Amino acid sequence: MELLTSENSPPNATQILKSLSENVVHAKFLIGKCSNQVLSVPDIEVSSIIEQLTGVIRKIGESLNLIPSSVFADQEYAEIAVRSISSEMKDVHFEISHNQIQVSEAKKSLHFPPFELAVLKSESTESDLYTVDQVSTKISQPFDMPHTINFLSGSDYLGQGNHDRSSSELSKTIPPLAEYMEPLYETFFCPLTKDIMNDPVTVANGVTYERRAITEWFKKLGDTAEDVVCPTTGEKLVTTDLNTNIALKTTIQEWTERNEAARIRVARAALSLCSSDIMIIEALKDLQYLCRKKPYTKVQVRTTGVLPLVCQLIIYKDKKVRCMILATLQLLAENDDEAKDMIAKTKTITIIITMLSSNHLPERHAALSLLLELSTSELLCEKIGSIAGAILMLITIRYNQSFDAFTAESANKILRNLEKSPKNIKCMAENSLLEPLLNHLIDGSEDMQMQMGAYLGVIVLGHDSETYVAERASPTLIKMVQSEKSLTRKVAFNGLAKISSYQRNSNTLVEAGIVPIMIEEMFTRKVDSGILDSKKESVTILANLLDSGILLENIKVNTHGHTMTSHYVVYNLIQLLRNSTSDEMSINLIKIFHCLIKYPKSTSTVVSAIKETEASYTLFEFLDSPFEELGIETLKLLLTLTTYMGHTLADRLCNTKGQPANLIKIPPETTQLTEKFAIAAKFLAMLPHQNLPLNLALLYTGRIPAVIQTINEIQISGTRTSRFTNLYLEGLVGILVRFTTTLYERQILQLASSCNFTLVLTQLLMRGTSDEVQRLSAIGLEKLSVQSITLSKPPQIKRTKFMKLFYIPRLLLFLTKQKQKKIQVCSVHKGVCSSETTFCLVDAKAVERLLACLYHENGEVIEAALSAITTLLDDKVDVEMSVNMLNEMNIIKHVLSVLKEQKQQEGLWQKSFLIIEKFLMKGGNRSNSDISQDRFLPSTLVNAFHHGDELTRQMAEKILRHMKKIPYYSSEFV
Repeated sequence: MELLTSENSPPNATQILKSLSENVVHAKFLIGKCSNQVLSVPDIEVSSIIEQLTGVIRKIGESLNLIPSSVFADQEYAEIAVRSISSEMKDVHFEISHNQIQVSEAKKSLHFPPFELAVLKSESTESDLYTVDQVSTKISQPFDMPHTINFLSGSDYLGQGNHDRSSSELSKTIPPLAEYMEPLYETFFCPLTKDIMNDPVTVANGVTYERRAITEWFKKLGDTAEDVVCPTTGEKLVTTDLNTNIALKTTIQEWTERNEAARIRVARAALSLCSSDIMIIEALKDLQYLCRKKPYTKVQVRTTGVLPLVCQLIIYKDKKVRCMILATLQLLAENDDEAKDMIAKTKTITIIITMLSSNHLPERHAALSLLLELSTSELLCEKIGSIAGAILMLITIRYNQSFDAFTAESANKILRNLEKSPKNIKCMAENSLLEPLLNHLIDGSEDMQMQMGAYLGVIVLGHDSETYVAERASPTLIKMVQSEKSLTRKVAFNGLAKISSYQRNSNTLVEAGIVPIMIEEMFTRKVDSGILDSKKESVTILANLLDSGILLENIKVNTHGHTMTSHYVVYNLIQLLRNSTSDEMSINLIKIFHCLIKYPKSTSTVVSAIKETEASYTLFEFLDSPFEELGIETLKLLLTLTTYMGHTLADRLCNTKGQPANLIKIPPETTQLTEKFAIAAKFLAMLPHQNLPLNLALLYTGRIPAVIQTINEIQISGTRTSRFTNLYLEGLVGILVRFTTTLYERQILQLASSCNFTLVLTQLLMRGTSDEVQRLSAIGLEKLSVQSITLSKPPQIKRTKFMKLFYIPRLLLFLTKQKQKKIQVCSVHKGVCSSETTFCLVDAKAVERLLACLYHENGEVIEAALSAITTLLDDKVDVEMSVNMLNEMNIIKHVLSVLKEQKQQEGLWQKSFLIIEKFLMKGGNRSNSDISQDRFLPSTLVNAFHHGDELTRQMAEKILRHMKKIPYYSSEFV
């Protein structure tokens, strides 16, 4: 099947397969004939069958030899195996000696097949140095050989029988070792040890012994010459000199080498067949024995294609077999880089990694031992580390207490070996093992420090390791920053930037003395290479330190005694900002200014510097930057500055080309609402509302109707949903409210009337998605309601000049007055009112919604709602009618509830006291009764009288006097 399906199938594949098939069938016939009729086949016919079988095997070998090398492609071990089998088959020769015939007769009586004692010889085998008569017939096991390939005879290495498969079953699978082994000769054995000699020496009478054995024999006899006798013949020896038997030693060595090669071939065949677990185990044990006995055997095992076979068996189902395979691979890999390289080319290492989590302890130990051996090779260190999850698993094993000591120690040794590869060190650091990286950064060579510093600049540190890394790495990185080599400095800057990005490291870096060095890089250094912009890097680090909240206002930044809050630092920072050509550097400089404003000592310095240097124009230019983050950070700084220089910013914004139109853009519905849009709207809303030039500039953009439409869309359908929607809505509402402060301007008054601001803000009171929206809406309604007093006019009756010339009858005058009464007149403002033209809260039905806001949790919203309500109690309106109207709405109960729930807030006290005072004066008995019966009001008034500001105390005193809680004092009374 392999031959036919191969991409490189030879043209004569059919011929090869046909020949193989015919010869195999013929061979089976001959063996079956001999096995079935073993008791009746005469010896002459057996010889004929053997002769035929020899011819068949040679033909099979010739057929195998026809397979071209191209078929095997990159499978070298397969080609070697096929070529070896083909060569052995072509040279095969069977013969039956006289002794074997005798043994065969004995076997027949025991009903065993006769071929089990056949001796396999190669026709090309060199002639022996000794005659056949010298062949030993003893079943003796040499001292340097394990039980002779027991996996082929059915017993394991310890002599125990294989219960899975019988000896006869295994013999049918693979020929016995005797067919591959050359015979043993009597002269190979030492007369004393009865084992094959390794170092044969000859004594004075010509008898050969093992050197070690005869030496011990002589020691036992003593030092006198009379006591020295030959242990074999018993004759006295004239001397104890020993002469090496070079010829015999060479013969034994050659015999051993040939038989070891045969044993390797047998083991390879066993591993190829994989007929049983015991067969594989015994084959591996024999390979281990051969490799331990002579290290050069590893080369033979590798070159004969055994190593790839062992690697393939690493996924074998039986645990014991897998353990034996791992042990064999470890032995083959010891001190052999080529074997390690061959293992690395397979998937073995990946499988070994998976075995590290095995629950079978021997398997896990064997896998760790093999991996430890492989990790000693520098070439394989990177290979091991590149396997997904390998380093993470080793680190887990190292620190996991549930594993045994051997497992943890082995994992630790492997990790140490893997440190030879810088990439592995980086991977370890990414998996929370930072010691290798830090150790090489501190104590490593200059090149290693460069690599470790580069890795430190890109890896993400865990929360538990941030401070540890900063403490160990900061001193070294700061030294590297002061180096003369630009590349070293760049790596150090990147590492410090990474460390400083974790806020917990700020104190560590400051204590290490980083601030003066960064200031020097920013303000003093003039020349730098193209690969490094030290000013930019220093600004980044300093911004990270300040952003962490650390107090740097008292830290000296140079030898002249300057600190971070001094004019020297602030004005140099502004100069850097104005000359900055990098968006990233500009962002970090803006962050630094934002942080410096938080320091009381530097606030005035920063504000005055921005005013004097007109740096605000530079900030406004950043608003149109295509780099969105720069625009966002600029807007955040401007928002903070509005508290200190709002009118200056508003005036300069109007003098900037394209502004404020670019800040009030309405994003399309298909575009996701971004943070920049939201903060821009908020910035416009936060600028001083009374700034008329800015309000007119916003009006002239013609986008206010679009702003109102966007507000309605957000309120009604919830469009533009994002995490910035509320902020954006607050900004848009703030833009509308700012117009209500400059309604004295005719164009703005027309805008408020045409867009019906009263209705828009009234709806926002109940639909507001945030406290700020409701607060702003109430403030806007207050400003609009104030204008109602002047905008509301009595109805006018137009008279023509013709009517004035004649006397008007009383009846006609009466009809005219009746028509005048049909025109709706506001009871509060005593004129014609509407929510659209006069911004009347009564007509807009905003009072009910303002009262609902009195139960809000936010005191600022309540205060704004009360302020809007108090506009209906102004002295310029009909207070009595207004009080009666509000009485119908039980406003006193709402106000008293506010005083009860909200504790000591000056604004709430003043607005509430004003309403209560008005109702005491104009509300009649009903209001007086509600106020006097409230149990909590007196204590609130007393508290305000004692602890409030001057205005609050005056208002509380008036109410207390009216309630007769304190005596009324006047000059008339005195």
